[in-house]
Amino acid sequence: MSVALSVLDLAHIGDGETAADSFANSVKLAQHAERWGYERIWYAEHHNMPTIASSATSVLIGHVAAQTTSIRLGAGGIMLPNHAPLTIAEQFGTLETLFPGRIDLGLGRAPGSDQRTLRALRREPTSADSFPQDVLELQGYLAGETRISGVNATPGYGTNVPLFILGSSMFGAQLAALLGLPYAFASHFAPDALEAAVATYRKEFKPSEQLAEPYVIAGVNVIAADTTEYAQRQALEAKRYRAGRIIAQGKNLTTEQIDALLESPAGAQVNNMTKYTAVGTPAEVDEYLDGFAKQAQADELMVVSSATDRTAWLRSLELLADVRDLNG
Repeated sequence: MSVALSVLDLAHIGDGETAADSFANSVKLAQHAERWGYERIWYAEHHNMPTIASSATSVLIGHVAAQTTSIRLGAGGIMLPNHAPLTIAEQFGTLETLFPGRIDLGLGRAPGSDQRTLRALRREPTSADSFPQDVLELQGYLAGETRISGVNATPGYGTNVPLFILGSSMFGAQLAALLGLPYAFASHFAPDALEAAVATYRKEFKPSEQLAEPYVIAGVNVIAADTTEYAQRQALEAKRYRAGRIIAQGKNLTTEQIDALLESPAGAQVNNMTKYTAVGTPAEVDEYLDGFAKQAQADELMVVSSATDRTAWLRSLELLADVRDLNG
């Protein structure tokens, strides 16, 4: 099945690494992904997370864009409740002006942080309630059709940076359909509503100036390796790492203790988060992705390689590009 293939770079700060190391790795990945033929790379806004370096998302996009030449780069996504729409229009209008035709803007309704961090951002939990109106205001700035008389985004005015609605529930699906925008479902960590949300989006979609027909991006975890056994080992290490961060909350547990957690009821959450995961040789991963794309009714897959080893991380994406013949 022929679908576009893109990458979500989590801008991970690994054990013993610094944020500078993470940025250098993001540049390296983007340069390779560009050569390998991937459609786009997205970075997600997270705050107060010591293992994720993409908090200043637009700054990271600009840094990577300056060191690549053609691959699309964007936010997957900007958590709009954390910001004034005008500010985001100016930031992404600046990026589009500097790197024309290469910038995407995915928008999420979740704050991407906890209550204390929300207070530090000077936002209220109710900020998310105005998400639909904020999307329209932002869209107006970028289209040069401001909804606030006398206020324009400079840069930003008339750049028409393409918007994407991100989500993992019916709310995002219905909003994307109503506004006629592409819909990106976070099935790489929130898989439960995938099929129902996509079906609703496709059924209720209304064409817009940006998009004539529905367009679905679905997230999926991928660990490809030269052998099935090595891929499975990398997948297990990735699951252990996630369990240590989510269930054990950073406690220094042994491998045996983490494995016991994964077998407990609490471990079911981690296992469910990675429900959609392709693990194995390139041929095995290729077959899985074909089936997943059909199940998700996806036009594009946004792959996440959760391999904790940097070499395995890059190799996974290289093998996937080869087997999908992205440059063919």
